[in-house]
Amino acid sequence: MADRHGADVVVLGGGPIGLATAWRAAQRGLDVLVLDAGAPAAWQVAAGMLAPATEAEYGEEALLELGLRSAASFESFAAELTETAGQDAGFRRSGTLVVARDRDDAEALDRLFEFRTSLGLEVTRLRPTPARRLEPALAPTVRLALEFPHDHSIDPRRMVCALEVAVRRSGGEIRHGANVVRLDAQDERVTGVQLETGERISAAQVLVAGGAWTSTLAGLPDEVRVPVRPVKGQVLRLRDPAGPGLVQRSIRTLDAYLVPRADGGYVLGATMEDQGFDLTPTAGGVFELLRDLSEVLPGLFEMQIEEVLCGLRPATPDNRPAVGPGALDGLVWSTGHFRNGILLTPVSAELGAAVLAGESLPEWARDCAPERFTTKAAA
Repeated sequence: MADRHGADVVVLGGGPIGLATAWRAAQRGLDVLVLDAGAPAAWQVAAGMLAPATEAEYGEEALLELGLRSAASFESFAAELTETAGQDAGFRRSGTLVVARDRDDAEALDRLFEFRTSLGLEVTRLRPTPARRLEPALAPTVRLALEFPHDHSIDPRRMVCALEVAVRRSGGEIRHGANVVRLDAQDERVTGVQLETGERISAAQVLVAGGAWTSTLAGLPDEVRVPVRPVKGQVLRLRDPAGPGLVQRSIRTLDAYLVPRADGGYVLGATMEDQGFDLTPTAGGVFELLRDLSEVLPGLFEMQIEEVLCGLRPATPDNRPAVGPGALDGLVWSTGHFRNGILLTPVSAELGAAVLAGESLPEWARDCAPERFTTKAAA
């Protein structure tokens, strides 16, 4: 196979982050080639929750700001994507209801309510009867609920299909089954990539957006790498034979979530397991998910199981993504999004494309700069 020469940008990874960044870079006039290995990816099993307020954690204020920025732009992002691709990107306005199964859960929700209100997030505390008015399918034993009206969802599978069309219509190229085995570098500059087939592709810049598989990429010294580890998540895809409408909102407990689709499908997830690159579903994982949600939503037991899936979330040591220029010239990172890869797609794409176009990261994004993991930061 002849080597390909002359791409402005080679993007490693055909998931939402890689494709959205490629789309934005192509819109800026860059010649973009996306290489998708086809490896199992987190987006393929993700529920697509756009829930920065619901998922706000103690000590993660920088990540919350990034999530709120991305969530605020998501509806317009999805509308532009739908128009460009000529197909529905899967965005759904819904809201989220976090429910307590017992007294201990209710006390935990009260603490979460106080924390989120202290951050200025919009959340309503609901007693059992008002909660069941919003979602009548909830169990009568529910003790308390928190409503987050501005947390929505998107179908990642539809979004990725639309992004592929958008990249191509904007002048970009996508190659599936292209397994990159190493980065080529010379004189402290990345010059391209080498495929498993032996083909070499030269590029002025390489964007690494390979998710959990980033750590398997050869050709980089350890001191310039972003450390990413896989965190396994088991997920069920369900279907209600009665059709859509059992619940309108995403329903969450402290341990699991159920996200409705417009067609009567549901995504139930997800476990959190440090099991390396293991992708084997387990009876225990499935049981825990069904147990946790069925206690607050008994109608769950009437649903059909369509798929039992496992995905690998890409996590960094501080749980923040790494988006921006790397320690080698020509190297740009957009990885380590952990639980928030779908949510952070619009903002990561804008940041990544801006860096590829020669711009600096804005001050509000500095906490996600990849240099925090490299020796260049300490030099």
